Amino acid sequence: MLRLSVVTGCLLAIYFNSVAIAQPAPEAEAAVIREKLTELNSAIQKLKAGREDIRPVADVEVFAKAADWIVRHNEFYKPDYAKWTIEVLDHGLKRAADLAEKRTPWFGRPGTTILGYYSEVDGAVQPFSVTLPSTYDPKSPKRWPLHVELHGRGDTLNEVSFIRSHEGKVPKSDAEYIQMDAFGRTNNAYRWAGETDVLDALASTKRLFRIDDRRVTLRGFSMGGAGAWHLGLHHPSLWSSVGAGAGFCDTVHHLSLKEPLSPLHQQLIRIYDAQDYALNAFNVPTIGYGGELDKQIFASKTMHEKGEQLGVKIPRLIGPMTEHKWHPDSLKEFMAFHAEHTTAGRPRYPAPSKIRFITYTLKYNACDWLIVEEQIKPYEASTVEAEVDGATDTLKISTKNISVLQVMRDVASNIVIDDGKPLVLGTAAGGLLPGVYFEKREDGWIAWDYNQSHKYAAHDNEGDEPRKRHNLQGPIDDAFMSPFVCVRPTGVPWSEQQNEWAKWTLTRFEGEFDKWMRGKVPVINDTQVTDEVVETKHLILFGDPGSNAVLSKVLAKLPVKWTKSGMEVGGKPYDPATHGLSMIYPNPLNPNRYIVINSGHTFHETEFKASNANLFPKLGDIAVLKFTAGQGGFTQEPVFAEIFNQRWQLP
Repeated sequence: MLRLSVVTGCLLAIYFNSVAIAQPAPEAEAAVIREKLTELNSAIQKLKAGREDIRPVADVEVFAKAADWIVRHNEFYKPDYAKWTIEVLDHGLKRAADLAEKRTPWFGRPGTTILGYYSEVDGAVQPFSVTLPSTYDPKSPKRWPLHVELHGRGDTLNEVSFIRSHEGKVPKSDAEYIQMDAFGRTNNAYRWAGETDVLDALASTKRLFRIDDRRVTLRGFSMGGAGAWHLGLHHPSLWSSVGAGAGFCDTVHHLSLKEPLSPLHQQLIRIYDAQDYALNAFNVPTIGYGGELDKQIFASKTMHEKGEQLGVKIPRLIGPMTEHKWHPDSLKEFMAFHAEHTTAGRPRYPAPSKIRFITYTLKYNACDWLIVEEQIKPYEASTVEAEVDGATDTLKISTKNISVLQVMRDVASNIVIDDGKPLVLGTAAGGLLPGVYFEKREDGWIAWDYNQSHKYAAHDNEGDEPRKRHNLQGPIDDAFMSPFVCVRPTGVPWSEQQNEWAKWTLTRFEGEFDKWMRGKVPVINDTQVTDEVVETKHLILFGDPGSNAVLSKVLAKLPVKWTKSGMEVGGKPYDPATHGLSMIYPNPLNPNRYIVINSGHTFHETEFKASNANLFPKLGDIAVLKFTAGQGGFTQEPVFAEIFNQRWQLP
């Protein structure tokens, strides 16, 4: 039996000193909350009726969402939370009344305002806050710098406390930028849907206000520092500077692991371990901070040392005799660093003339004018060193572990990859596409023609075997970062035991996503899957080919054998009465989307409660789980787990 190390840890004290106890509101306040929430939900439905653009309604509905979620999870951690919830509902009712009269007095005012957007991931309304400076003029054509602030972990954090800490705050008199504070779906270190939340809130802020794209700062402290290391170095082209206070940059040290991770998990932590992406600080000015007495000083120390090894500057600030907080002098230096790079801004396209870039997954594959389209081996380092030779107007690139590369054609007239023969860049593929695709073959690199390039850019994979690509690279957990729907079985199962396990798996996922990712899991029956659903969403299929009609339809195209009598995975048979299959794969009905079989997130409540560093994938792309029925549910243990290769095949 295969043993996979599953890290649980008990590191609650890393981000806070005590464990808050969730409890319901006192009955007197609970009755008021129920009444006002019903009234607000009714007003929201009226506001949505017949409205083409429901975006402004999100600014109202976030207040109802906050009250709904604090009630459904009994998150009244302190006596004031009930009073705060009533105040939140009153805010929502006032906004609903204003919007009904086509007024939005909260929008564009100086100070801090809670706004909302509807997430495409699950349809849930999510909050974020925007702070406008006192000098902000909505009629001015001025484009403002933006600071994106990531909060730390807090055991009493929910939508109500987030709104309470931001709504109606007065602006700082000396601020010369707009600030957006992301909610990040609470305490997941801005991973998975939490990462999507930051990027969606950023996109919403840019749509609503005049933001200078070249002057966006990312910063955070504690868990927010971990998020800044992660989002800053995985998306280096988005920011004019990145600043991480404390936080963590790796899994093994942060969790104080005494036993080594399994080989599978050693690969999978490379998705998020920011220390492995230190090279990308070459492309975005990055600074770290740690208090001299803070255990989390390890992150800034590690990133600084990694940078020195790579010839990349990652300066660090140390707060003298300071624990897990900002030292005032260090904070001044930290903000001065960002002010300097805000003034400079990111280089204008087609600059920069030089890029040094690394990724371990196609999820994070882009830097300015360069995109890593395909790797040779997933989760191994894929690096690019690229520089324009101005004298010859030639882009010279060295690569490692890359098989397909896209380069924007405006960078240079010609290109040389890995010391191969010169190739045309500026006018390649007829000069008809913004980017040029290059493929590595046995005899060197070649440029694709227009038809091949257009087909690839359009994700026209009909007749081709699937290939791992950006947002189609796995693992299982990746499916829950973009629009998905769970598909419930309605047919007659081949295995009653596996069907019960599958239904329990769905129920567990619904509960965990609701609590820890702050959204309701969308669920439909297999008989309700339309062409539009197939076109627009990842399909999360539960059951077996007998009970789930969609699973039956795609079964022949999957790299497993599955009959009424048994399953075969990786050439080994398994009994469906005691074993379940979980996997992710390009949907044969729409290869631009995933199917997932019998799985939600592969980490669970124990990991959410312990430390957000635990929120790395536990099962890879495909797994067989031995399950045992017990009181109130199932226990399960992976007996097989693996990552598909670049061609979505088992190694």
